[in-house]
Amino acid sequence: MSKAAAGAPAQRWHSNRWLQLVVGIVCMIATANIQYAWTLFVPEIQKSFGWERASIQVAFTIFVLVQTWLAPIEGYFIDKFGPRLIVAFGALFIGAAWVINSQATTLLGFYVGAAVGGIGVGSIYATCINNALKWFPDRRGLAVGLTAGGYGAGSAATILPIAAMIDSSGFQHAFFFFGVLQGSLAFLAAWFLRAPKGTEVRVSSKVTQSRRDYTLQEALRTRLFWLMLVMFSCVVTGGMMAVAQLGVIAQDLGVKNFKVDLYFVTMAALPLALMLDRIMNGISRPFFGWVSDHIGREKTMVIAFTLEGIGIIALGYFGHNPWAFLILSGVVFLAWGEVYSLFSALAGDAFGTKHIGKIYGVLYCAKGVGALFVPIGNLMMEATGTWSTVLYTVAGLDLFAAFLAITLLRPMLAAHVAGTSAPQHQPQPGSDHAMPVLSPAGRAAG
Repeated sequence: MSKAAAGAPAQRWHSNRWLQLVVGIVCMIATANIQYAWTLFVPEIQKSFGWERASIQVAFTIFVLVQTWLAPIEGYFIDKFGPRLIVAFGALFIGAAWVINSQATTLLGFYVGAAVGGIGVGSIYATCINNALKWFPDRRGLAVGLTAGGYGAGSAATILPIAAMIDSSGFQHAFFFFGVLQGSLAFLAAWFLRAPKGTEVRVSSKVTQSRRDYTLQEALRTRLFWLMLVMFSCVVTGGMMAVAQLGVIAQDLGVKNFKVDLYFVTMAALPLALMLDRIMNGISRPFFGWVSDHIGREKTMVIAFTLEGIGIIALGYFGHNPWAFLILSGVVFLAWGEVYSLFSALAGDAFGTKHIGKIYGVLYCAKGVGALFVPIGNLMMEATGTWSTVLYTVAGLDLFAAFLAITLLRPMLAAHVAGTSAPQHQPQPGSDHAMPVLSPAGRAAG
């Protein structure tokens, strides 16, 4: 066989999977504003209708709960029907969500829009993450990091246009215009997605990975799964609080309207912080994912979670200074964004990818747990008169998760994967749990 003929399949494999990754990132970018631009709309909704801030933020909680707690069901449909139809379905819902918000005149209207948006974003997010996990077992951290980074940083380019449209045309017009735009983009991109065939994937030679595919029921019977769920819930709580409340925190700390002179342009502190935070959030996911591909998920978690905890403590202490607010909020988002690349990659490593839609769907419910604390954060602040109480509490959760990563997660993961390699646990060839293990030469070829 000629070298050209031998290299052709590998070339097609690489081009196919990178195309899938790019399309998944585009879909994630199109969905990002429903979560990350919400903080821009809250003050305007409150000004227009006079509702309590905590009541408005219930919409954000509903959005996240629907997005996360329906993930196991969405995972079932992803595994059954593949990525294309599920993303197209989600695109219709994300467009409809903001159109509903543009017409809402009651809290119930915004709550309905939040629920519809949660279904749409959940369908797209879960599908694109799962597709990346399946296409890139050898670079799982990087691939899911880039995909999740599209969601984390996707709103960076549109934060300023949305803020400008809210100022010039009102928040209703901004909801309608960007809802139609984002929904249409995701719907068109959906038709390019597909799942890989068995011959199109390679396993990792650097990261410890299970040699079998677990069903959801089998994963739920492991202590490792529940430890991951507890850690995920701890870390995501602080990040969710920052995402939903950053605009409110900036206002209460007195830095929202501070003008930052960047020599070539002058910007208010809050829009600049939001733009920088989205960029840092997007960078963190592929960066820490790439790091975890080389040093392991557990060590990377210790580094990132500790950095986030320290950053949140500093934000509570120095946040009244506009420059400190900008820098520290960026640090918090840099250290928090990686949670979505590390836990999804770890789930694929530990439990395989045949049923990863359902397994990671249940694990992703941790984000819903974090969302429950968003309105509680407002109540804590009103009771104590300071955001420092809230920030110090969530920082403690981050540092606790870092402690669990080094003391429990590392030995538990090693024992779990060793168990899948033991002779008594080896599946028979051709069974549903069989997973190909490549020779060193085969790994090098990937």
